[in-house]
Amino acid sequence: MNTFSEGTYDAIVIGAGHAGCEAALALARTGQNTVMLTLNPDSIAFMPCNPSVGGTAKGHLVREIDALGGEMGLNADRATLQIRMLNRGKGAAVQSLRAQTDKNLYHREMKKVLEHTENLRIVQGEAAEILTENDKVTGVKTTYGGVFACRAVVIATGVYLNARTVTGEIVKNSGPNGFERATALTQNLNELGYRVRRFKTGTPARLDGRTIDYSALSVQSGEEVYPFSFLNDGVPQNQTPCYLTYTNQKTHEVILNNLDRAPMYNGEISSTGPRYCPSIETKVVRFSEKDRHQLFLEPEGADTTEVYVQGLSTSLPHDLQKEMYRTVKGLEHAEIVRYAYAIEYDCIDTLDLYPTLEFKKIEGLYTAGQINGTSGYEEAAAQGLIAGLNASLKLREKAPLVLGRSEAYIGVLIDDLVTKGTDEPYRMMTSRAEYRLFLRQDNADLRLTQIGYDAGLVSEERYRKFRERKVLRENAIATLCSRAEQSAANELCAEQGSAPLTSGVTYADLIKRGIPLSAIRQKFHVLAELPQDVLDSAETEIRYEGYLKNSEKQIEKAKKSEEKTLPADLDYSKIEGLRLEAREKLQRVRPLNLGQAERISGVNPADIAVLTVYLSLKK
Repeated sequence: MNTFSEGTYDAIVIGAGHAGCEAALALARTGQNTVMLTLNPDSIAFMPCNPSVGGTAKGHLVREIDALGGEMGLNADRATLQIRMLNRGKGAAVQSLRAQTDKNLYHREMKKVLEHTENLRIVQGEAAEILTENDKVTGVKTTYGGVFACRAVVIATGVYLNARTVTGEIVKNSGPNGFERATALTQNLNELGYRVRRFKTGTPARLDGRTIDYSALSVQSGEEVYPFSFLNDGVPQNQTPCYLTYTNQKTHEVILNNLDRAPMYNGEISSTGPRYCPSIETKVVRFSEKDRHQLFLEPEGADTTEVYVQGLSTSLPHDLQKEMYRTVKGLEHAEIVRYAYAIEYDCIDTLDLYPTLEFKKIEGLYTAGQINGTSGYEEAAAQGLIAGLNASLKLREKAPLVLGRSEAYIGVLIDDLVTKGTDEPYRMMTSRAEYRLFLRQDNADLRLTQIGYDAGLVSEERYRKFRERKVLRENAIATLCSRAEQSAANELCAEQGSAPLTSGVTYADLIKRGIPLSAIRQKFHVLAELPQDVLDSAETEIRYEGYLKNSEKQIEKAKKSEEKTLPADLDYSKIEGLRLEAREKLQRVRPLNLGQAERISGVNPADIAVLTVYLSLKK
């Protein structure tokens, strides 16, 4: 095939999903002349699975992306149909925003942003080869022979690499939702030295909302909470309701009686699926003691009658899907618009990556999103932003950005991937973050916006708003630390069922007694004009002050290990005293510092002690 020049650029982003969008924007917004290569511009920021953004821990990621100057939070706010705060009955550390979004609007709005971003060119095409010279990226060649010369590449191919969809006995070589798959790049990744494996995920059917009996279902309404983006105020109006229903014994019988036709159980699917978002077949078999499973009916958009059935992902044949769905209360007469399917795809082993998401064997080559073995739009977008920003920093000859586990959920996500690896589609959860009380979604801007600004990604408008919000929060905390009028404070304690006061108190003391800030504001007429998210953040900071101080001590202790760097060319096989397994794991991961070495599976405290002694002797 004849090759031809497509021009010279600073960077190429392969893929236009949630990772590709954030990577391309991070590069272009920091002044890098960038190309986004996509199989189909109609799939830009497409939501092949749940039409939602956020959720437990995922809401934290979206606010962190926003705080760093990313686009996902802003775009989700534009497309929100309904927004809620999950885990309200639990502590502030695990409360997370979740928005039901308009699927088509989300795609259109993100495409519009990309199309109007300077330094960014969108090109339809399939990447066939990453061009290199002396183990450095020099360009990308397409299947049509076009050559884009560049110095950095971000691969964000999602679930498209050698994808195949499975529904019962029918297997198709296809990407999600009928989009074309990518077939040319996997061989090249193997040749470059990546370890490639197969993962799978799935999606439920989409129903015609006109055929659902909503009167039989429980309504799930939206709430008045703050939006994802720190640039936005207020909450969406006229929020669209979702609905709750359940599977039942009849549903389970349809599945159990037909496991021989279920690809998950008859051998048709052998790749690894997500543990925390399993198919209904897996749930029924694995949790046989449960007589029902929760299902949410969620609108796909304001311009369609299609409804997403969260919790009923399957790869059963079409006839069984129809029978199964109609066993559910409210769905007795439901018609299926799009049948469910499972999808298998190629992804890489993330132990081949540095914490910057750069490939260890090829300089200037980065990967982000589901190619890294993660699941979820939010995890993908977070990686895309970090990969794109680090590619930009490298091109600008600046120090890379590596967020620590004590700085961001994004830091936890990436550290888990590059230090521990993953043998199944990785999903972010609050339980993965050891400093989760410190890494709350309300303080994401305080933790990260300065970092994003220093890296050149945060705009002047965002930085101005950040500084204003920071002052408002500091003033709110200062006000709450002032003295409360004694008699009124005693009255409030009595009203709230709190023990009588024996001495004077501050408003902060009342909060620590468990009295809500809303009651304090109403009683004392303080902090009347502040935004709700600022009030929530100030209240949380005061209520958990003691716990936060303990977290800070733990973080400082952990930082001492992070400061002990390990030489990039260290030969672990020659360090006496290290166990064989530890040598192999350390040689494989090549940790940047002692802290990262401590987190490697198979490296124990005795091995760390040997490394510590070795480093001190070297000094």
